[in-house]
Amino acid sequence: MEYQALNSPEVTSVLVPETELEKQILINPEVVTGLLWGYPRFGHPEGKVLYHVKEIFENIDKINPNPELRRKLRILALTHDTFKYQEDKKDPTKHHAHIAYDFLSGYMDEADVLAVVKTHDDAYYAWRSDYAYRDPETAKEKFDNLLSINENHLDLYYYFFVCDTRTGDKNQSPIRWFEKKTNWKNKIKI
Repeated sequence: MEYQALNSPEVTSVLVPETELEKQILINPEVVTGLLWGYPRFGHPEGKVLYHVKEIFENIDKINPNPELRRKLRILALTHDTFKYQEDKKDPTKHHAHIAYDFLSGYMDEADVLAVVKTHDDAYYAWRSDYAYRDPETAKEKFDNLLSINENHLDLYYYFFVCDTRTGDKNQSPIRWFEKKTNWKNKIKI
């Protein structure tokens, strides 16, 4: 099927796919609906998910990753927040990251990409437990779980976390916290 993004001029003018997988994702009606969802709010003054994804794409361009890392980061960008419109905050199994994981599992079986999409907010949640809620035990538990799930591809997690966090008006402290907790040596600047 030719890339048309369901004839959404807004989507097609903002996001240009680079791979067949991106094209397939961008013609999915649930994805298009999710990309067009959103309103200006703290952390996301850009409003629609579509413009958040565009900012992440721009960050990916700035870090100039190798082609394989670029491909993975762009897939993560396209899917990570796209299902916020389906989220049920009362049911943790209906968190947007879990929905994105289930969706992306229908398109690929790359364990690293799937793990990152499912845990993409977990470093932020661990940081928030530590700093905002002053609950270091919960923070440690969340962070240890994140590290365990992503231990074989922590670099992919880190790159995506930075590209995602350096958007909108998000607090940048979680990045520094993550770098300190992991003794991260290859820090990227965007």
